[in-house]
Amino acid sequence: MSHYLLVGANSGIGLELSRNILKEGKQISVISRTGDQLPDGVNFYPADVCQWGTELPVLDGDFNGLVYCPGSINLRPFQQLTLQDFQNDLDINFLGAVRVVQHYLPQMKPGASIVLISSVAARQGFSFHASISGAKAALEGFALAIAAELAPNIRVNVVAPSLTDTPGAQHLLNTGAKRESSAKRHPLHRIGAPEDVASAIAFLLSERSSWITGQVIGVDGGLSSLRPL
Repeated sequence: MSHYLLVGANSGIGLELSRNILKEGKQISVISRTGDQLPDGVNFYPADVCQWGTELPVLDGDFNGLVYCPGSINLRPFQQLTLQDFQNDLDINFLGAVRVVQHYLPQMKPGASIVLISSVAARQGFSFHASISGAKAALEGFALAIAAELAPNIRVNVVAPSLTDTPGAQHLLNTGAKRESSAKRHPLHRIGAPEDVASAIAFLLSERSSWITGQVIGVDGGLSSLRPL
């Protein structure tokens, strides 16, 4: 049975992905700070992977795939951001992923797939995104470098969503006016749903994507590349 390691999957995209994988009859281990929302059948290991100085959980077996889901949405004018803000976003979005991948890489089976989650803001310039854009851009550069290093045995890809309707984004979507404005910014005129991104990740984990590595795939309603009239 295929076995996947998901990090930070207690809500949003990670939670939807865990449901998706379980429906396919596959095994899941989840490392997350909390596990109260996880579906039955998941092997849950409580830990904060960004808590430096602590040990990561010891997991049994080998894995067919690894997905790092933690992220932050820290949007403020550049002059209001502190160095600690930049450090926090790097810890959550980039350094946590580096730590997890490096630690569990020996347990990745030949042919395994690693998927990291970036943002449309890593390659597009948006006001008030200096900290999160920098962290996600670092993540994308890291992913491409290790994709080259780990080929041909392990594939590494990135999905880069736009604003998605997850618990972490609710402060940006908590009124009808905000939701309408965000939807209209996207060529497909809607906000992304967790299942939109989870479906793309599930594809990248599967054998159907066995000739895809080193890619950053936008799941963003066309925002990164289209400017309709």
